[in-house]
Amino acid sequence: MKKISFAIIGCGRIAQRHAEHISNFGKLKAVCDIELEKAEALGKDHNAKPYKDIDDLLSNEKDVEVVSICSPNGLHAEHSIKALNAGFHVLCEKPMAINVHDCGQMIQAAEKNNRRLFAIKQNRFNPPVAAVKEAIDDGKFGKIYSIQLSCFWNRNEDYYANSWKGSKDIDGGTLFTQFSHFIDLVYWMIGDVKRANALTRNFHHKGIIEFEDTGVISLEFFNGVIGTINYTVNSYGGNMEGSLTIFGEKGTVKIGGQYLNELEYQNIENFKFENLPEGNTANNYGHYQGSMSNHDEVYKNVIDVLQNGSSISTNSFEGLKTVEIIDKIYQSAKENN
Repeated sequence: MKKISFAIIGCGRIAQRHAEHISNFGKLKAVCDIELEKAEALGKDHNAKPYKDIDDLLSNEKDVEVVSICSPNGLHAEHSIKALNAGFHVLCEKPMAINVHDCGQMIQAAEKNNRRLFAIKQNRFNPPVAAVKEAIDDGKFGKIYSIQLSCFWNRNEDYYANSWKGSKDIDGGTLFTQFSHFIDLVYWMIGDVKRANALTRNFHHKGIIEFEDTGVISLEFFNGVIGTINYTVNSYGGNMEGSLTIFGEKGTVKIGGQYLNELEYQNIENFKFENLPEGNTANNYGHYQGSMSNHDEVYKNVIDVLQNGSSISTNSFEGLKTVEIIDKIYQSAKENN
């Protein structure tokens, strides 16, 4: 079967990961970045044609089937909509956009053009995360009572230096850039959020970022579950943990480690998680690390959907719901601060 052809918009750090997996499962035909030298370097590594202008790429690369959007957060909507309107399927990095309106416009563009819009939520593929989700769906925990999410990472001044990260208009906020994958898991496992009450502060990054570096949130879900989110990028010296604890009628479980990659605790009535497979390592960017590197599973799903009509692992509606929850949190923080 012919390999699916891809293009990448935005040739920063995460694009390297995308290019690697595209080369494993498909064909990378073109790359684009406003800093042409970045596109040229990535293109040279993967025998792909470099572009400086997205419109030029979309006009000239008619053999491409899927455009992977790896540009800054605040440009995801613009770039995705351009690609969809030009007739391409789109795979969009997290967050899908940094406001709900833009997510809706992206979904409308996909529907209008009869194209697929894939949202990347790679943490769903972490072995303990996938196992706990299946157990919840199978009723192993009975009625879910509450959930606690902890995101304790470090992002120092060097991380934000000479970068779009940290700007309100392009970055969006710490929950968008650092922890939107974790918010997605709360939605995926428990359901939609009815109400959020949040306090946020910028303790350590004043003059460096235009938003919070720490937040404390209480949540009420439509199904009656309550929850908390505690997050910071002020964990001294390095990432500490990303953990999710669920309390149910018939059991308690904690997924922990730095990246939600370890089953740290379980006590469940007549059930036990055993022999979970090893997960992938985290995305390594030198002086810091990001989320678990499961982009291989994302690309396998994209290809399976397009070639075999399989179910999409994360659809655009779910991408929108993550943004909607973050929007509720930030709106509450604005009212409370």
